[in-house]
Amino acid sequence: MGIFEGDVGALAIFLAGIVAAGVTGGLLAGLLGVGGGIVIVPVLYHILASFGVDEGLRMKIAVATSLSTIIATSAMSIRSHRKRDAIDVSLLKSWGVPIFVGVVTGTIFGGYADGRILTAVFATVALAVSLQMAFKKDGAKLRDGFPSRIIKAVLGFFVGSISALMGIGGGTLSVPILTAYGFDIRRAVGTAAAIGFIIAIPGTIGYVLSGLGEPDLPPFSIGYLNVAGALALVPLTMAFAPLGARLAHSIPRRALQLCFAFFLAITAVRMFYDLYLSL
Repeated sequence: MGIFEGDVGALAIFLAGIVAAGVTGGLLAGLLGVGGGIVIVPVLYHILASFGVDEGLRMKIAVATSLSTIIATSAMSIRSHRKRDAIDVSLLKSWGVPIFVGVVTGTIFGGYADGRILTAVFATVALAVSLQMAFKKDGAKLRDGFPSRIIKAVLGFFVGSISALMGIGGGTLSVPILTAYGFDIRRAVGTAAAIGFIIAIPGTIGYVLSGLGEPDLPPFSIGYLNVAGALALVPLTMAFAPLGARLAHSIPRRALQLCFAFFLAITAVRMFYDLYLSL
């Protein structure tokens, strides 16, 4: 069974989906600090489903491939945000360790768990994030700064572990958390780009190792990482991430947030429906 075995029309659909995911993912990586994975994962999931990839594998492949692209995307976003002094280095140093521990834990679990569990995690968090984006008031926050080191570490572990299960760069979770605790939105976005780097490297390695020897993987796969998909996505995400970072400092964000929230809600509902059909 192979993704690239089929008629010309099927191949065109695959390539169109990759291009759309790469462009949109790159823009959102720079614009909202979300690493692009929140778009790339569901697109890859549905592309793999349309080509008959086993349900237990498609989410793991989508997650691993997405994480690999975030390595390059985050590197480009970091460079753009550093020029604007939008990365909180002290926060990154103190939050990096619990995030890394969370990534390792989440990757180990995700690599060996049923792929439907990853789908359920993605759908649940995507729906929660869509509601948060749609209804959160600008400037709303719980307090200035984390209340304690323990809570800060727990939240870092949460960001790392859930991001590894979802195949995202961490910004989807870290930006709302940081703004809730009084961090400036632009510095939160810039710092999230660097967090994506911490998440993507160990996450990709973990999914490669856990998928070695897995039968029925698509062609051009190393473990759960589909190299062909990654190679197609990376140039696009790298090219459009800097543009997204520039736009983050120059345009109103509310309309974009609402459109993105709608996209996430529809994606989550579709994934829940797929899970229902698999019962």
